[in-house]
Amino acid sequence: MAKVVLQLGELTCPSCMTKIQKAVSNQDGVSDVKVMFNAGKVKADIDESKVTGEDLGKVITELGYEVKKIKTKEIA
Repeated sequence: MAKVVLQLGELTCPSCMTKIQKAVSNQDGVSDVKVMFNAGKVKADIDESKVTGEDLGKVITELGYEVKKIKTKEIA
């Protein structure tokens, strides 16, 4: 398991948050998704054998949002 943090461009409305959370949560291998509107970040726990931070970045980009940075950290 790993924790991934995606730094996004500016989120302009609370419905953006819901849309991103739903899309990321629906990916196989993703659990515990949190979208922080004011910070412009998405945090999620992922199973790296099923999904990567880059995969989540693509999902968010396809929704029309900018992904500036992706950090993945292993969790024991």
